[in-house]
Order: sequence, then structure tokens, then C-alpha cells
Amino acid sequence: MPHHRMLGDKMDPSSYWDHVYRTKEPDQMSWFQPEATLSLALIQRVAPGFDSAIVDVGAGASTLVDGLVTTGYHCITVLDLSVAALAHAQQRVAGCGTAGSVVWRQADVLTAELSAAAFDVWHDRAVFHFLTDGADRARYVAQVRHAVRPGGFVLVATFAEDGPLRCSGLDVARYSSDALHGEFGGDFRLLDSRREEHRTPWGARQAFTYCLCRYDPQALLRDAA
Repeated sequence: MPHHRMLGDKMDPSSYWDHVYRTKEPDQMSWFQPEATLSLALIQRVAPGFDSAIVDVGAGASTLVDGLVTTGYHCITVLDLSVAALAHAQQRVAGCGTAGSVVWRQADVLTAELSAAAFDVWHDRAVFHFLTDGADRARYVAQVRHAVRPGGFVLVATFAEDGPLRCSGLDVARYSSDALHGEFGGDFRLLDSRREEHRTPWGARQAFTYCLCRYDPQALLRDAA
């Protein structure tokens, strides 16, 4: 789900997104996917063990958690600003046999207190492109470096260069795979990049860029040697 720190003077981000999710169904949101097919496939590629610790940041009511649970993963954290969005997802996966293994966290990814090296996989679809301020992007990357174990993986998806200029009334940044990877730096080794042609529930086209990286904090030291 999108993250934005300022929405005029009307309400704080958590209240804003709570309002959105209380007045619309998840499948009425532009970013809705019936199945998070590409994300799930890339996660399975780098995390074959079902005990891998996976965090989905800015998840909203995303169906990725459904796919992870039904695939067999049982160490999943779902983090979002909106209590209402998380409630939608919780209710939807309640019937899954291992749904109790999901940790649900209401928090801002930029300020959330995350344990060091806690996750094997960090997933984000459609949060990072809302960080139009460079300082916020730096804080985000610092959170990734703190929370992902060395050798872990980071999968981030944003609007592509020919994607929308705005979403949900908010400005966004658009990225090529090189530009997106460049935001993270040389200690993130790019393993794969993909383009996704997303169709909104009403049939509009939105182009996404996916980057899958391995977090290697020793890479810069080795390169400098």
C-alpha cells in the first residue's frame, strides 16, 4: 500500500489510509492484484526454505500474504500504516491453516522499530515510489540495511519510467531498473529485474519495475580492496 508522510493539512497518513480502506473494498484499489504472481515467484526463487523470515512492507490488503501462507511459509510479517487495511487481509487469510504464523504490524516503515538482521526477504510493492523526498528514501534504505540479514534478499517494485506520474492523488517517482537499484547502492547486488504490465480493476495499464537484490554489506569493502 502507498506510504506518504504528508497529505495536506487534513489528516495524518494512517487516518487517511484507514478512511480509504473503510470506504472502498480492496479490489477497488488501483494496485489490487487477485494474485501476487510475480512477487511470489521471485520470493520462492531466493527463499526455498519455508522457514525463511519474510516481511511485506506497506502491504495494505495485498494478496501476497495469502500466496505465502498457502505455499507453506510460516515466518511472515505484514506491515502497514493502516489498521483497516491489515484487518481486510487478516480476515481474508483467517481460513488458512497456518494463518496464525503471520505477524501483523501497524507501523510506518520509515520509523518502525525493526530487529537487526531479522529478515531473510524484504518485499515492497508500491511503497518506495511514493518517497519523493531524498531524505525519506535514505531512511528507507537505512531500515533495509538494519533489518535484512547479510546475504538476505530485497525485492522492491515501483512504477516504471512510463508508469503513472501520480497515484491516489499523490506524486510518485518512476524508475528504470538501473535507477531503482542505484537508490540502494553497491552493497545490494542486482540479481534480476522485471517489468510488469499491471492492469487495474477497471482495465487501465500501469507499468511496474521490479528489482531483486542480494544484500551484501561486505561488497563495497571487497570492491575497494
